[in-house]
Amino acid sequence: MTVWRRHLAALALLAGAILALFARDLADLAGIWWHSSTFTHCLLMVPMIGWLVAQRWPQLKTLTPAFWWPAVGWLAGAACVWLVGEAAGVALLRQLGLVLMLQGAVGATLGEKAVRALLFPLGYALLLVPFGEELVPLLQTLTAHISVALLHLAGLEAHMEGVFITTRAGFFEVAEACSGVNFLIAMLAYAVFAAHLCFRSWPRRVLFVAIALAATVLANALRAWGTMVAAEIWGIERAAGIDHIFYGWIFFGLVILAVMLGARRWFDRPAGDAAVDVSRLGGPVRYRGDGRAILPVALAIPLLFIGWAALVGGRSAPLPATMPVETPAGWHAAAAAEGLPWVPRFDGADQRLLRHFADAKGRRVAVAVGGYERQAEGREVVAFGQGAVDPASKWAWSAALAPVDGGRTERLLHPGPVLRDAATWYVVDGRATGSARAAKLAGLRARLLGGDPRALSLIVSSEAGQGGRDAIADFLSASGGAQAMADRALENR
Repeated sequence: MTVWRRHLAALALLAGAILALFARDLADLAGIWWHSSTFTHCLLMVPMIGWLVAQRWPQLKTLTPAFWWPAVGWLAGAACVWLVGEAAGVALLRQLGLVLMLQGAVGATLGEKAVRALLFPLGYALLLVPFGEELVPLLQTLTAHISVALLHLAGLEAHMEGVFITTRAGFFEVAEACSGVNFLIAMLAYAVFAAHLCFRSWPRRVLFVAIALAATVLANALRAWGTMVAAEIWGIERAAGIDHIFYGWIFFGLVILAVMLGARRWFDRPAGDAAVDVSRLGGPVRYRGDGRAILPVALAIPLLFIGWAALVGGRSAPLPATMPVETPAGWHAAAAAEGLPWVPRFDGADQRLLRHFADAKGRRVAVAVGGYERQAEGREVVAFGQGAVDPASKWAWSAALAPVDGGRTERLLHPGPVLRDAATWYVVDGRATGSARAAKLAGLRARLLGGDPRALSLIVSSEAGQGGRDAIADFLSASGGAQAMADRALENR
């Protein structure tokens, strides 16, 4: 036990130093767990991981801990993941890098055999990293399609416009909160935990997790369908009230119960089964080292990457004073149209521009530009709640449309309903793209390799009744394309 105390003390020292160095990312992670309903289950996962480790402690005590050189490479790889997230402005990668570094600290201070004995708790800890919100549009659309199909099967009239559904009872939106992503991610965490405890066979574990996730998606669509059916019977206000109570307190528990009862007969792991089999972990310890050498190296690695990030992350470059948007042939500058205002969101932008244009046919477009002298946390061209749809406004995402000139093109809806189409380009390191992923990669290259630190968000938008997507395409064609517009705004040519 004296040996274990020494190694556990080393683990506490190294893990504590990593948490202190990356305190900002730890605070962001804990804040998401506390404030986001999608990830509140992570607050329960932390003691669950502690319980999994405690389960294995009787077997762990029979092993001999060791300082382990290969874990230094683990720490370096994890720090690389963090650096990529820091340079690209991707919080998910920064937080993943932090969790991977803590896993590496376990390997560096306890050794290969302990890592193999703790493999499931260590792997399960990866689910502490908030991910999956990018699935929201897909789940919204899928839920809407299934709900409309079920309404038609029930003999009820329904019309779908993106994620908005109109029935005789009223107008419904499959909003982000109704996409079911929070329950899907929580179900993944629960299903993986239950599969480990209840099954020994890997095919059964994988099948159980897949069925649990599919059941969650289907149950969410049934809930949305049931809400609309209830609105037909009792009215939309009473149906919405019942839905919020049922969905928040009862729904997830019933889905879990149904999944567990359905799978119970195939459980193949005895209740008293050992948490881990350490009988195959005998033999000499490979690649062990002296803690007086490994610990300083393990601590120096995150310090090195933090220093690198600080060195390359502060560069900026001035934007043009006006970020010009030229009036193309066949179009003329116009005042903002009367009616519903549309203003995109560019948090942290150094410059903002919104101009309106019209042509001889009466079609109208709005061109919005958000300019950044450099990107950093809270000032990014690609981020949740940024761009064409301001979450604080009454405009909401409705559906994806065919791209215009490679831009991300989508349909927005305002209660009324009023439809508006918008095409978005991200301009990073001088190149325009409609792909958020490509923009993030370009930002990463620019920060790490010394490219142009400036960035733009370029949006061309038009109400459906004033030309919509076709007007956007014609305006872009007359302007020479999105790349030409970006070059003029940045005065690159």
